Amino acid sequence: MQEMPMIPETGALDKAWELLTLGGPVVAILIFMSMVATAITVLKLWQFWSVRATRLVNVSRATKLKRLGKPLEALACVQGDKNPVAQTLAVALRGHIRGDLENADIRAEAERFGTRRVEELRSYLRPLEVIASLAPLLGLFGTVLGMITAFQQMEAAGNQVNPSVLSGGIWEALLTTAVGLAVAIPTVAVFNWLERIAERTEVAMADAVQSVFTDDLSRLPAHVRSDGGRAADRIGAD
Repeated sequence: MQEMPMIPETGALDKAWELLTLGGPVVAILIFMSMVATAITVLKLWQFWSVRATRLVNVSRATKLKRLGKPLEALACVQGDKNPVAQTLAVALRGHIRGDLENADIRAEAERFGTRRVEELRSYLRPLEVIASLAPLLGLFGTVLGMITAFQQMEAAGNQVNPSVLSGGIWEALLTTAVGLAVAIPTVAVFNWLERIAERTEVAMADAVQSVFTDDLSRLPAHVRSDGGRAADRIGAD
């Protein structure tokens, strides 16, 4: 009869429990912080994806149509878009199309609306920043406590110090630093990435709102170009 394959006695949960036992309460706190950071990351990724935070195609189209003198068509481009920049641009366009409001009032309302949307994007980012800052410090704190315990044991042993016991106590102490860095490094990366998206959204929002009240200066009007051409001909004739 063929023998059944041996099942490892130590699984992933057993290893995690062993790390938790060796690291003590500091590792337990770090594991809890990693769970919180993971939950916030999943929540924010879903939020950014649902509003298409990096998709500004309709905003670009609306801006071009507005500068071509087609504000209604521009509003139609961003009317149903979930992107925060598109929604803020729609607010500014509606106020501009009404024609009974001052530009300052339209800007103020668009800025108020946009600020609220940016704050929604930045919600729960602060806990990520706190976790990224505290995790390595907690890991270092746990290592210091572990080293103190190891040297206390060495002192109590006197002349009968076992090097293997001392080295085992040191690596157990260093375990908390490793766990702290493992929690902090991805958290820092995620926080900075999401924060950068929020910053770019804020800049794009201000640019889109400003485009409603300004003209495109990259090209001169037709009458200016024609007058300039005639002036150049006169200068050449002289």
